Amino acid sequence: MTIDSGDVDMCVVGGGVIGLTTAVALAEDGHRVRVLSRDAAGDTTSAVAGGLCWPYRIRPYDLAVQWSVRSFHVLAALARRPEETGARMVTGTMAEATAGGRGARQEPGDGADDLAAWYGAVPGLRRAGADELPAGSAAGWRARTPLVDMPAHLRYLEQRLTAAGGTVERREVTSLAEAGRTADVVVNCSGLGARELVPDPDVHPVQGQVVIVENPGIEEWYVSAGAGAAETTYVLPQPYGVVLGGTARENAWSREPDPAVAEAIVARGARRFPELAGARVLAHKVGLRPARPAVRLEVERLAGGTPCVHNYGHGGAGVTVAWGCADEVLRRVRTLREGDGPRGG
Repeated sequence: MTIDSGDVDMCVVGGGVIGLTTAVALAEDGHRVRVLSRDAAGDTTSAVAGGLCWPYRIRPYDLAVQWSVRSFHVLAALARRPEETGARMVTGTMAEATAGGRGARQEPGDGADDLAAWYGAVPGLRRAGADELPAGSAAGWRARTPLVDMPAHLRYLEQRLTAAGGTVERREVTSLAEAGRTADVVVNCSGLGARELVPDPDVHPVQGQVVIVENPGIEEWYVSAGAGAAETTYVLPQPYGVVLGGTARENAWSREPDPAVAEAIVARGARRFPELAGARVLAHKVGLRPARPAVRLEVERLAGGTPCVHNYGHGGAGVTVAWGCADEVLRRVRTLREGDGPRGG
């Protein structure tokens, strides 16, 4: 399966961080790119994300680490212009959830060997000292990593796409084959929508609820998230307030904030930073992470013959792997232009 050489019309389905980042990479490589998205970027799940660059709820771990390291370096460079890009470098602590428990670092059987490469790749990452950990945490890490203001970052990506000649259209896509009738290549970055659009029953939501509060002076991020826990603790200082989380509930579809859950989220954050207990609540938000047993990044032929590069199923690590996955999509497109057939991911 080949596509003609020269400029290629690309149709990217999905306007979240994965779709926009992929579209930017393609447009800056010289392709004519249209993004089709039912929702404005600010209304996507990506806009609800806390924005910490760290692999979370994504498989396969070995590829996720490679993609994450690539994104780390891109976002670190963008952090030199935080007001423009939404990216900042912020120091924080990744703590194990409980003493002796399954914590933020993956345990044996959860891909520990693969994920260890991430710990080796982050500049300056070190083991946290006992005085840097909250009571009940046996171990943790200290690191300076990108922390991304997602609404601002999504606006930046749209502007960068436009500067590269790409466009964004607000309309719902009901068929990948339909999208392929007006493009040389379709790139499917539809996230949770892939469940119906492909269709792919392996795609399912992992519900995340957060509370945004006024910042009482917190400058560092903090995360304690067990590998499969339904409740997590994270405190992420953003320019618009502190994002407190959270939940990770498999197959929960509701987008309505639960007041009792919100109260528990604030209480968990306040156990780490007591000043959060009295912080004024600014907003309650719920997002549905597009989870899958493994990210699908592969090429197939749609009905009608148009090549489609699938790029979905990134779980809770969209911004963390976006640039690495965009590079992989670009490589697949170049392979198509060179005349090779479709390959699985």
